[in-house]
Amino acid sequence: MLDTETKRRIDTARDILVGKVPDPKSQVEQITIALIYKFMDDIDALSEELGGQRKFFAQDFAHYGWTKLMRAGLGGHAMLNLYAEAIERMPQNPGIPPLFRTIFNNAYLPYRDPQTLRAFLKVINEFTYDHSERLGDAFEYLLSVLGSQGDAGQFRTPRHIIDFMVALLNPQKEERVLDPACGTAGFLISAYKHILAANTDDQGHSTLTPAERGQLAANICGYDISPDMVRLSLVNLYLHRFVDPHIYEYDTLTSEERWHEYADVILANPPFMTPKGGIRPHSRFVVRSKRSEVLFVSYIAEHLTSVGRAGIIVPEGIIFQSQQAYKQLRKLLVEEMLVAVVSLPSGVFQPYSGVKTSILILDRALARRVDHIAFFKIEHDGYDLGAQRRPIERDDLPLVRGELSAYLHRVRSGEVVDVLQSDVGLVVEKGKIAGNGEYNLSGERYRESGARFDPDWPFVQVGDVFQKSGETVLPESLSGPVTYIGLQNIAQDNGQLTGNLVADNPAEIKSMKNLFYSADILYGKLRPNLNKVWLADRKGICSTDIFVIRPLDGRVVPALYAHIFRSGYFNHAVLNQVKGAQLPRVGWQSFANLQIPLPPLEVQRETVAEIEGYQKVLDGARAVIDNYRPHLHIDPEWPLVVLGDSKLFSVVSGGTPKSSVKEYWNGGIPWATLVDLPPNDFITEIRATERTISERGLHKSSAKLFAEDSVVVSTRATIGRIGINRIPLATNQGFKNIIIKDRDRIIPEYLALALTKLVPTMDTWASGGTFKEISKSKFCELKVPLPPLAVQQEIAAEIEAEQALVSTNRELVQRFEGKIQAAIGRVWGRDET
Repeated sequence: MLDTETKRRIDTARDILVGKVPDPKSQVEQITIALIYKFMDDIDALSEELGGQRKFFAQDFAHYGWTKLMRAGLGGHAMLNLYAEAIERMPQNPGIPPLFRTIFNNAYLPYRDPQTLRAFLKVINEFTYDHSERLGDAFEYLLSVLGSQGDAGQFRTPRHIIDFMVALLNPQKEERVLDPACGTAGFLISAYKHILAANTDDQGHSTLTPAERGQLAANICGYDISPDMVRLSLVNLYLHRFVDPHIYEYDTLTSEERWHEYADVILANPPFMTPKGGIRPHSRFVVRSKRSEVLFVSYIAEHLTSVGRAGIIVPEGIIFQSQQAYKQLRKLLVEEMLVAVVSLPSGVFQPYSGVKTSILILDRALARRVDHIAFFKIEHDGYDLGAQRRPIERDDLPLVRGELSAYLHRVRSGEVVDVLQSDVGLVVEKGKIAGNGEYNLSGERYRESGARFDPDWPFVQVGDVFQKSGETVLPESLSGPVTYIGLQNIAQDNGQLTGNLVADNPAEIKSMKNLFYSADILYGKLRPNLNKVWLADRKGICSTDIFVIRPLDGRVVPALYAHIFRSGYFNHAVLNQVKGAQLPRVGWQSFANLQIPLPPLEVQRETVAEIEGYQKVLDGARAVIDNYRPHLHIDPEWPLVVLGDSKLFSVVSGGTPKSSVKEYWNGGIPWATLVDLPPNDFITEIRATERTISERGLHKSSAKLFAEDSVVVSTRATIGRIGINRIPLATNQGFKNIIIKDRDRIIPEYLALALTKLVPTMDTWASGGTFKEISKSKFCELKVPLPPLAVQQEIAAEIEAEQALVSTNRELVQRFEGKIQAAIGRVWGRDET
């Protein structure tokens, strides 16, 4: 489990770098390089203590040693020059093994600020070399910041999804485990931990022999096309006791050198963004395609041993795209490989991607013996589906893992299973899936009851039922005012209009524009604006970067297809058709060739009515959330009191026990940090803290125990987060803690609310270099209006009731967004949640 002190250090290191190195990937690389640098010196120091000699920093590289770098009296520019020179020269160091040379290859210092480097290295100096699980988990936490999608379509797989897949595949100690697009080696680490846990006795001691441990490490292998990802994977594995990690810089789809290497277990979430012009694979693939998603799945299927198993995260294009390569791939999977499909909710990869995905479970030996495929649906994975991915109580993963594992065990034992125990899954005959030659892998299509869609609804191309309007106009020929819609006016994902929509003088709008009418669908054709879709409710003009889409005849209800064009699956299909380097966009012909469902008009109208009902609830709930701000009306007759008034308040800073003394930590005393005061519109009530300290840690440091109902204010680095501690606790030194001495004159709920109005003043008064901070003396000068106690109590009760209503509306938004997605999913004949 991740050690919270180590997590704090990593967060601090990133906070120091962010001003000079804003890119999260570069931050991770800089921390990685510095950690390995420090650890090599630690290993040299340990060698000397045991009577050996230094080997990493010896001979010509001796003067780069960490202790020399951090020595007292070394000037800032001298330190910067020494460190920059050291990391650039390190690949030529004859004393380090090839693994470390690879890690330092092309490393450099991307900034030239001595103050930033000194503060950064001071934090790195707090780490000590340790092969323990704690540090390995800490590095995985560091890698978790690599969330932004890359040019090749990578995005980080959440840890709980990785562990879910590993548990289903159940890799064994003697099996070769491969990830052909390994990123930072998350799947490989999880598989390694799974095997270690499976080979322990009742006392938790490993039952693996040294030879078995060595073979296990040799069996775990990964490829990645990016040298940066290879570097991070090597470090990640090294910190998990892999002395010689097997991670290779390798293009899985176009290189042939490792084509003849097979694996017993393959786990992957490959990148599925196809570059302009498509992939140019070699000729060994059974399924011919230029699409990366087809090629990766084909590669994995072809590289399993005769008893091999695989778990692959795939975009929905694999599930039911109608192009020949997709159908050929699904035919191969159904007939020879596939045993189960697990549908994931579309928000699993938020905030990095909203694409809808599924997990394919392959088992080469089992698939040839059974005539059925199991389908499971996960609606909730323990987190909400918004950008913040906050924890919730609903989690379908344990149920699905248990039922799918039980199903696989039963069929491996020779039992014929055609019915599952719960409605999260169903079993479908392969013949039914192959019936129309589509080999569609949307499990919901095969449910025989409780579904509103009909699997036999036709799918048509967009161009069969819609046309692109070619009506254009010069704005100067129009007399104002006129509605003008640009891409900036259409909100992503929900189709709401924002900003100024009316041009009083159309002549000021330059160049030709598209003309649109009510009931036309406006679709942004430029990436990253592809999911900007609006159903016009008026006549107007719009940017030529927007398609104006109009029905060819009466077979479609435009209001429904505005939702369909905005859906996760359709958006992913469009992304696969995007072309262009400077201004990536989708062309109309490519757009018109995409497949969409065509249910009967009655069903279309019913679905629109259902969605509009949900939308009314959503609009009302969002209005409450967006417009609510706690309001405090201040009567000018109320007297003002300063926080330094010793009769009313005691203002005390927090403190931090020494991190290197283990007995100071993980005791029974809650110890608050910024993690316990997340940013929100409410005043946080602290009822538990992520970290704790011991009685000894409390008494041997400047930390203090504050009674419940004190007001806690962050006054360092992040200024102005405010909370009320509902339990006795200590805090770090980044907080000012206000203890109310006279409860007959002021209550904490009112004081906390009054302080929210003073946050701008706090921020103005804060000073400092790397971390801004408001001093205790300045903080005590803040003036708070003091109404009668009865008025304070009325204000607090009103705010509490308002905040409860806002929380209810947040829950409504999440619930009704899910209902809209489910309604759209039924039209597709699939799960869109």
